[in-house]
Amino acid sequence: MLLVAIAAHAQTTLRIAAAADLTPVLPPILAEFEHATGIHAEATFQASAMLTTQIQNAAPFDVFLSADLGYPKKLIDAGLADAAGSKDSSAPITYAKGTLVLWARKDSKLPAPSLDLLHSPYLKRLAVANPDRAPYGKAAVAALSSLKLYDSLKPRIVTAENIAQTAQFAESGNADAGLISLTSAMTPQLSSSGVYWVIPRDLYPPIEQGAVIVTATAHRDAAHRFLDFLRSAPVQAELEKSGLTPAK
Repeated sequence: MLLVAIAAHAQTTLRIAAAADLTPVLPPILAEFEHATGIHAEATFQASAMLTTQIQNAAPFDVFLSADLGYPKKLIDAGLADAAGSKDSSAPITYAKGTLVLWARKDSKLPAPSLDLLHSPYLKRLAVANPDRAPYGKAAVAALSSLKLYDSLKPRIVTAENIAQTAQFAESGNADAGLISLTSAMTPQLSSSGVYWVIPRDLYPPIEQGAVIVTATAHRDAAHRFLDFLRSAPVQAELEKSGLTPAK
């Protein structure tokens, strides 16, 4: 019987729709999950809104890890996802909280990332994720609006599809700076090539990141096991080291 169970897990591939801020974070966690359970998991990284649309169009995902609570809640309300096993199955499971930062290259001739940089007339291009698709983009617009800078900076904003592309724009020089996720800023590549400033958290609504199980999944047990693994103390500590605040 045990051999049968192991064989069943070996044949299981869990498909995870993951918000773009998880691009540098999730792959090693998926490898650890497979090592611990024998369940192979693969992730597709895109903006949360785009992944929501794909799930609405019957894309064969098993789990959705959004960068906010709104998109997974929309799927729950439509009967396309659930958070079964949580205290409130009508609400997504919060698995982490995100942090917004201002990042710029070390070789930039502009002021170091700070309020001074956002106020600088020499800041010509500021990369921001599409606020209609990416929760971090929505948070960026909220922060700039709180600072009463959005109207003046709007003509200089370079819009990216998701937060990972936002980081690419800033790192490649296609933008002078970027409002990106701390998970991106803490990667070895961006840590070596740039510096960041944490945007005060009272300037934007909390970036609570939510998880749900896609209702149509054929791998519900494996999906539950993955979410339990994601919320385990060791993995939460790993998320914190990567730039996410653990879920409480």
